[in-house]
Amino acid sequence: MLDVFKGWFNTWFSDDEAVYLLVVLLAGFAVVVLFGGMLAPVLTALVLAYLMQGLVTQLNRLGLPPGLSVNLVFLLFLAALTMVLVVVLPMVWRQTVLLVRDQLPYIVHNAETWLRALPQRYPEMVSMEQVNTLVNITQREMAQFGQSVLTLSLSSIPNLLDILVFLVLVPVLVFFFLKDRRLLVGWVLGFLPQRRRILSHVWDEMDQQIANYVRGKAVEILLVGATTFLAFLFLGLNYTVLLAVLVGFSVLIPYIGATIVTLPVAAVAYLQFGWSGDFALVMVVYGVIQFIDGNILVPLLFSEAVNLHPVAIITAILFFGGVWGLWGVFFAIPLATLLKAVINAWPRRPLPAEPVG
Repeated sequence: MLDVFKGWFNTWFSDDEAVYLLVVLLAGFAVVVLFGGMLAPVLTALVLAYLMQGLVTQLNRLGLPPGLSVNLVFLLFLAALTMVLVVVLPMVWRQTVLLVRDQLPYIVHNAETWLRALPQRYPEMVSMEQVNTLVNITQREMAQFGQSVLTLSLSSIPNLLDILVFLVLVPVLVFFFLKDRRLLVGWVLGFLPQRRRILSHVWDEMDQQIANYVRGKAVEILLVGATTFLAFLFLGLNYTVLLAVLVGFSVLIPYIGATIVTLPVAAVAYLQFGWSGDFALVMVVYGVIQFIDGNILVPLLFSEAVNLHPVAIITAILFFGGVWGLWGVFFAIPLATLLKAVINAWPRRPLPAEPVG
């Protein structure tokens, strides 16, 4: 048994750089898992600065000085953040409250009526006891959800001070990450060994892929959300802002997000228009948006930056989403791509061939 373990260890950890790479990966994972809550403003600002660094680089290539490029990108970030906090979030919250208060009871009543008719139609498959149990559970959960939404206010948020500090710290950190990027990167590299060929190879490969994916996904969210908002607004659909935000963020979860968001879109359209041509038009327009996103927009934005099997993508979303929540879902594909690059670049010694008898 000891010989087997020694052989496995020599195969995968025969190179010092493999140990360096393992230490760096474990240290990064430990920092996020153990100190992610405390360092949330730093990690969030680091991600946002990483997203905006591409725009700073493009401005530098156009001939703008580095300082002016950073200031322009940072002002654009502040304008976008202000718009989200002052305009988008209040509208989304207001429409959510209206949907829960005005439409949720109607939806629950119709669902209850439909469920109670099932034992008469299919007595051999559904019993009244099962229906009553399901109705009671649904009513209790929906009542708790509606009450929590309708009663939530700023005064009931215990960590309001933490949220305000977060909103102040993140822009400040973003500015310094952009302004002093070279200094900070040099400081981090000072902790790494001088001989880091594999680390540099993995970073060079992943820097381009992760940057392309994250920035492309941000552009995809904006384009899909804005197109959905304009289309639903033109069709006169209620809760346009709320639905546009849901559809925009649904692209974070490939293969699953679009299917899940179809339910609220269809429910709102049915409650407003019923089984009519307007309802069909809304669903056709929504289907066209999803088709263009999946077959035209995604290939244009990502090309071959991410080459993963759908099973690997879904597994990564489930795992990293369970570990890090929304951020884990957002970075599931880049992290899976990083893991794939590490496995491919990992130095290993081939096993000795067995002697031929």
